[in-house]
Amino acid sequence: MEDNDIHPWTFLDEYRGRVFNTTWPTFPQVLSISAERYPDSPCFTDFDGPDGAKRTLSYAQVLANVKKLAKWMTANGIKKGDKIAVTGKNSPEWGTVYLATLFASGIIVPIDYALHDNETDNLIKTAQPKMVFADEDKYDVFKANPGTMKILSLSPRHADTYIYNLETEGEVPENQPAEPDDTAAILFTSGTTGIPKGVMLSHENFISDCYIAQSNFRHGNGDVFYALLPIHHAYTMQAAFINPLSTGAEIVFGKSMAVSRLMKELREGKITVMLGVPLLYNKLLAGITKGIREKGPLVAGLMKFLMSLSYLIKKITGKNPGKVLFKTVLQQANIYTLRVAICGGGPLSSSVFRAYNAAGINFIQGYGLTETSPILALNPIEHFKIESVGKDFYPYEEIMILNPDKDGVGEITVKGPMVMKGYYNMPEETAKMFTGTGFLRTGDIGRLDSEHYLILRGRAKNIIVTSGGKNVYPEEIEDAFQLYDDIQQITVQSYIEDQNTRSEGIEALIYPSDEVFNTLGVKREEMFASDDVKEIIQGDVDAVNRTLQPYARIGKVTILEQPLAMTTTLKVKRNYKK
Repeated sequence: MEDNDIHPWTFLDEYRGRVFNTTWPTFPQVLSISAERYPDSPCFTDFDGPDGAKRTLSYAQVLANVKKLAKWMTANGIKKGDKIAVTGKNSPEWGTVYLATLFASGIIVPIDYALHDNETDNLIKTAQPKMVFADEDKYDVFKANPGTMKILSLSPRHADTYIYNLETEGEVPENQPAEPDDTAAILFTSGTTGIPKGVMLSHENFISDCYIAQSNFRHGNGDVFYALLPIHHAYTMQAAFINPLSTGAEIVFGKSMAVSRLMKELREGKITVMLGVPLLYNKLLAGITKGIREKGPLVAGLMKFLMSLSYLIKKITGKNPGKVLFKTVLQQANIYTLRVAICGGGPLSSSVFRAYNAAGINFIQGYGLTETSPILALNPIEHFKIESVGKDFYPYEEIMILNPDKDGVGEITVKGPMVMKGYYNMPEETAKMFTGTGFLRTGDIGRLDSEHYLILRGRAKNIIVTSGGKNVYPEEIEDAFQLYDDIQQITVQSYIEDQNTRSEGIEALIYPSDEVFNTLGVKREEMFASDDVKEIIQGDVDAVNRTLQPYARIGKVTILEQPLAMTTTLKVKRNYKK
């Protein structure tokens, strides 16, 4: 993007009337524009070549592959509005299926590859796709019971149905092109038992959100995005797939969070923009700080001073000296090439936010939900606020706080072109999501400050109301533990403190980290015979309790023998309460 652009999407005016005639282009039009602007620039990259070799496809090559597959889909019975499912780990093949479906004017249905077979079956029965593309982990499962669907492969191990081998000779009449308001994707959220809830998002939903979000974060040709988190999830799909495609940037597909592979892809991919969730960034930071501590107290003390100085300089001047001061440390962590790190999927501890910025990494938080394509707020690099999950995109969207209290805190509602069309075949559930004035109810609690920055408090359904009538937000308490090495997982909930009055107290469910047991020299299976484990954990809880208001302090600690179930985006599933 040029600095003198009025908006990040101003360049689209060159193509308006020639490639598209609507307010926002569709997916096929976006890719066609990028391929025209940057035909030879790298588009899709992975490290699945021989012996982990890097493989890259240019924009021209990706467009050719997408058009070839779309032609095959159309020749094999796909009509406008038909659904095609894709399930598998992140890969260029996954991205090709996604785009080819939209070029064929179909609807893409990305499915979480980590779901159990019965859950996947439930989604397939609900969506009723004509075709399913699966990687080698699920391919045989689908082949064993195909029904009326065509089963295709994302893996070359099944050469006869491998997507790059699917080709049709001769002329094939194209389907009527998709319109901006046509459904582009159905993204299934939680609720995979019973009737699943599928969010219908249009071309306009995705593409408007893509360009509008760039108001707070500019990127372009030459940037390298790291799609490490599962791309079926709306956050990664928008931020690490759709966004880079819109500006001619490169996408590196990561398949695993195994440390050795992660480090290789960061180093050899020369990543400039990384998307992550709090747990991922906490782990990276823990590795960096551990390396610093091992250099001795003198070096560690000096580094701490320099980081404080670096952060102060950045806040005052906008310049970031950390890249120079901590070059060696960043190179060892394979993140020296990082220009920006973005955190979503949940609030991040302010100390982690501060540490990355101090170390020379422009680190920003964003906020959104699947129903909003998903980005609703993003912290600008030039003027970020640690306490905020981002600045809104007014006037292109409108955020309103519903029934605010004296501090301006209430339910966050939104209206804008990125808001979903509705839930698939669920008109009553859709209606419940909107206010009488057409604002989408997010279910999140927060407030907007005077500069339109959003401060998130937590989920409405998770609020704990104490006997004194105080609202306690579990997420805020959990965030306070993000840098405690002894705790691998913590989830805060209410419990009945007094059976007579039915008053509620605050309980923490804690799964200790391996570090606790290594320190004590005991095995995890011995933990319930060891009061020392409980003592260490209680010490951390006491330390955090001292920073909390009396009514928000943890009164009960439950040590878990097994970890809590997590989603593929590393968030604890809140279905733990009996």
